[in-house]
Amino acid sequence: MEQYEPDSLSAAQLAAMRRSLTNGRGALTRRSMLRATGVGALAVGGMASLSACGIPPAEREGDGPASTDYSAKEKRLSFSNWTQYIDISDDEKSRPTLEAFTRRTGIKVKYTEDINDNVEFFGKVKPQLAAGQDTGRDLICVTDWLAARIIRLGWAQKLDPANLPHAYANLSSQFRRPDWDPGRAHSYPWTGISTVIAYNTKATGGRKVDSVTQLLDDPKLKGRVAFLSEMRDSIGMTLIDMGKDPGSFTDADFDAALGRLQKAVDTQQIRRFTGNDYTGDLAKGDIAACLAWAGDVIQLQADNPDIQFAIPNAGYITSSDNLLVPAKARHKTNAEKLIDYYYELPNAARLAAYINYVCPVEGVREELSKIDPALASNTLILPDKAMAAKSRAFRSLTSEEETAYEEKFAKLIGA
Repeated sequence: MEQYEPDSLSAAQLAAMRRSLTNGRGALTRRSMLRATGVGALAVGGMASLSACGIPPAEREGDGPASTDYSAKEKRLSFSNWTQYIDISDDEKSRPTLEAFTRRTGIKVKYTEDINDNVEFFGKVKPQLAAGQDTGRDLICVTDWLAARIIRLGWAQKLDPANLPHAYANLSSQFRRPDWDPGRAHSYPWTGISTVIAYNTKATGGRKVDSVTQLLDDPKLKGRVAFLSEMRDSIGMTLIDMGKDPGSFTDADFDAALGRLQKAVDTQQIRRFTGNDYTGDLAKGDIAACLAWAGDVIQLQADNPDIQFAIPNAGYITSSDNLLVPAKARHKTNAEKLIDYYYELPNAARLAAYINYVCPVEGVREELSKIDPALASNTLILPDKAMAAKSRAFRSLTSEEETAYEEKFAKLIGA
């Protein structure tokens, strides 16, 4: 079994990292799997699923109930994450960074890939959380809208900054102040997800496509444009293009953005709204340009040099997957130590090299360059200052807003 030390990488491990660009996650990225199922969108069917899961309105604010921490006596923790969302060894039999963490701390990690989508996972843990019981998990990784809901319900424990020195010091500024968790009191991002514009230069005749206005209005792209079936991405990017802040928009702003998309649907400028299935059409040129997720673009570029991306001058939408300690978890301190471990630069680099999403750790470039200089220079993994300055987050929604907006969007896309 391969052993991994942050400052020493074997040739086999380097090869494994490069292989990860075209295999495994390259076939269908974790984020794409989420979007393709419509879970991230929470359209009409998704809202029904929320109701079926018995998720109560997220109205109450507060920290999770006080829990007894057994970390000092029990050197272990349970970590639930998405599939293919962590580094693996060349023989695919171990998770090197987790093993290095155990060797250093003596804390054994039960790592379970039991999150397939947010709604399904919340349905699993909601009964225990609602009853004030231990879910059997000390650390979970959920998308920002669900993280916000869990925090508002008081079902996440407040983190101890004393156990998170690297996380506090190294967290990238663009992720520091989400409106749903001020000061990152309850959460830290595992990865960031950027929504960008992707285009196929063969299909566009060599022209660059770098704005939502082009997607919606350029007659040369008519019928060959795709937007995303995720409401926050498509509406958010349209709001930005209109000069509106997706972090503080009004109902009228939402309706205006929706109307703009509706016009493009009516004129058949937009071919369709997609999950991850835009990737195949974009690679073939059936779709000339579209909104896309950065992780997908990196994978597509590995196989097709015609695929390019652009960051609109107006800005782009950023979201995140986040680590939380559930209420009543038995090993809070151990979980905090693991969070902090992944904010140490060598470990953050190792993770970013494998999963190819936006790394939320500031200062990781030099370590990532040791693994692969191309990855270190890729602004889809490490946004430069100019790109980071253009990032915008979609604001948190009330339960009423979420229902109303998703129903309107579902009608637009024909869901």
